[in-house]
Amino acid sequence: MEDIQKNWENPMKKPYLSKVTVNIGVGESGEPLEKAKSLLEFLTGQAPIRNIAKQTNKDFAIRKSEPIAVSVTLRKEKAIKFLMRALEAVDFNIKERSFDNQGNFSFGIKEHIDLPDVQYDPDVGIFGMDVCVNLQKRGFRVKERRIKKSNIARKHQLTKEEGILFAKQEFGVSII
Repeated sequence: MEDIQKNWENPMKKPYLSKVTVNIGVGESGEPLEKAKSLLEFLTGQAPIRNIAKQTNKDFAIRKSEPIAVSVTLRKEKAIKFLMRALEAVDFNIKERSFDNQGNFSFGIKEHIDLPDVQYDPDVGIFGMDVCVNLQKRGFRVKERRIKKSNIARKHQLTKEEGILFAKQEFGVSII
């Protein structure tokens, strides 16, 4: 752990919060989806997009290309602000298996009323949500840009251990 922190003295090797994606899967279109969309816009302060079903599932009465979920991607200050509220809803506890091999992590909130300063509204109902946090190191734009894409060296890629250490230091997360 100490060698990882020593490595972070170089600003190109220190991770940062790239984005936070919040998803509410409703499973059906119509009025429940509109309620979820308005709730997500209220919680994040940003307009969400609709996600469509990739395939038909007769058991759940879902047709292909039918909108069944809403999601929003937050960056910079909005991402940090929402992430702190979401972590407070889960008491800053995240399971170690929630981290992937690239240092990113995800967790779920069972009820949106668990978020601080959110009251129950009977017109909206109760929705659960998934929060996905993407961590990166500086220079990853090289991999994602449109012109002259290039690969990132393995020693510059974020690891699971670095992601866990960063979450503990920056957000006060405890790993269970």
